[in-house]
Amino acid sequence: MQHIGFVGASGLMGHGMARSLLARGFKLSLTVHRNRERVADLLSAGASLAETPAALGRDCELVIVCVTGSPQVEQVLSGPDGILTEPGQGLIVVDASTSEPDSTARLREACAARGVTLVDAPLTRTPVEAEQGRLNTMVGADDAVLATIRPVLEAYCENVFHAGGPGAGHVVKLLNNFIAQAICTSAAEAFAVGVRAGIDPRRLVDVVSAGGVNSGLFQAMARTLDGDFEGLKFELDNARKDLRYYTHLAESLPVAAQIGEAVHQSLVTASALGHGSAFVPALVLAQEQLANAKITPE
Repeated sequence: MQHIGFVGASGLMGHGMARSLLARGFKLSLTVHRNRERVADLLSAGASLAETPAALGRDCELVIVCVTGSPQVEQVLSGPDGILTEPGQGLIVVDASTSEPDSTARLREACAARGVTLVDAPLTRTPVEAEQGRLNTMVGADDAVLATIRPVLEAYCENVFHAGGPGAGHVVKLLNNFIAQAICTSAAEAFAVGVRAGIDPRRLVDVVSAGGVNSGLFQAMARTLDGDFEGLKFELDNARKDLRYYTHLAESLPVAAQIGEAVHQSLVTASALGHGSAFVPALVLAQEQLANAKITPE
């Protein structure tokens, strides 16, 4: 596959992915949702501009969709001027967004009816690794489809994990994000409890850093104690959305998800307190408000 379409190249993750595809020699066409300035460097590097997702579906062999969540993916695929308007023969669509498995299943059926293969291949890591071409992806597809698209995925991913058949990629991504946000929300709460109990939370960081509880996510949260809230560049409202998808999945099975619901509500609360557009480490600021405790520097 040589001609790749991209929806979402102006996003934090999408920009690095698109740049990596260009660096690997793929012909790249992209749509611009609002601000062309965010993709000006990609256009200068050889990417071409498509007016609509439908144009990408018509002209490209594979289209990557990297947008906020299921409503946006549904619009890109099935909306007016969507990819399914006039798809080319044998088109493959890779959904790199974090989407709801139920929505993905419905879209997969709609794609199949138009002769299009929909693959779920969401991502982990951060925009830093995206710019380096070192993301991780978990792919829901059969072996033959994965073999076909692997060279494209490897252009922007360091690790390509075969999660299972169609749909498995989005399930694994939701499980991953649940665990990640459980770490972040519990760290923020622990800092607040520690401050109210009269200890310096840095002593907790010393202990955790030397033991099995340590992780990169915990360290990102620990840096808030020095006023750094950019150690994890992931918007809190996006995390809230992902946990909502996770709790919907658990409820549909059904599986008890008390911890998932608690994590979700912690994110909902932080968003309601005004931190939704900030990065996830702002959970510590929400805890300052809730606990009436000063955790971070002025």
